[in-house]
Amino acid sequence: MTRVAALDLGTNTTRLLVADVEDGRVDEIARLVRITRLGEGVDSRRRLLPLPVARVRNCLTDYRRVLEAHAAERTLAVATSAVRDADNGEAFLGEVEWSYGFSTRLASGAEEARLTFRGATLGRDLDEATLVVDIGGGSTELVVGDAGGVQFDTSLDIGSVRMTERFVRSDPPAPEELADCVGAVRSLLAERIADEVRALPRQAIGVAATITTFAALDLALPAYDREQVQGHVLSREGVDRQLERLAALPLAERRAVPALEPERAPVIVAGGIILREVLDHFRLPALEASERDILDGIALEAAALPEPVEGNAPPGAYTCC
Repeated sequence: MTRVAALDLGTNTTRLLVADVEDGRVDEIARLVRITRLGEGVDSRRRLLPLPVARVRNCLTDYRRVLEAHAAERTLAVATSAVRDADNGEAFLGEVEWSYGFSTRLASGAEEARLTFRGATLGRDLDEATLVVDIGGGSTELVVGDAGGVQFDTSLDIGSVRMTERFVRSDPPAPEELADCVGAVRSLLAERIADEVRALPRQAIGVAATITTFAALDLALPAYDREQVQGHVLSREGVDRQLERLAALPLAERRAVPALEPERAPVIVAGGIILREVLDHFRLPALEASERDILDGIALEAAALPEPVEGNAPPGAYTCC
């Protein structure tokens, strides 16, 4: 058994999973999430900005205390869409490795998709082709596979933060803004997903906060509850019902919706549009919400890292500037 720490340096959130990994099983010890908006402005400026970087650094300082308290033996931090798109992304990731002592990896879109599929399907017997949907802040990963492995994967630049920055400027969103967002998502799905791929999946699993939040809203939970969200079957009609509700609310009222994290309220409408359009494009009537996701895939990768060498410099021994 190996105790690991998995870090997801996402466009909208920075997340931590501490878990024991043994024989392909991931047993959760602690799972934390903080909205840090690392990808703020990246879509237009192609750079990670100082304030978002500072938010992530502060978060990582706190997370390092947690993983040390739990005696994690190996730590792997994986960066995704925002860091991929930023001209200074690799420099940022190198600074994270030097400052905190974490092993780091910049995942391509395909690698991100496959890590997500591995995590979301952990412990499942896939007896039919399954679509795994991961709506992030900067990108959306779509993977189709079954017990025999992955048949198709792609990463699309249509995340909740990216589409909000591009299209949603009014409060509440204007109908024409929503229509433009829908049109952009539909166009990219049509361009990137061939008809033979659309016909493959017979069921779907949805991961990450947009989907789990919509599941919580569909359940009418008074507060977010992971145990009730896990495995909830969210219908296409349920997605549309919650999307219409959220899009009609000013941001201040959206922030007050029960079970919706207030800091996620600014981008949840664009995320919901992506979710609905993906279901429509694949002609799927519903999907199952899952709390297992890319973090679980990263944990499996972390367990395969070489054992740390005794005498190496401790975390925090170096800084880039």
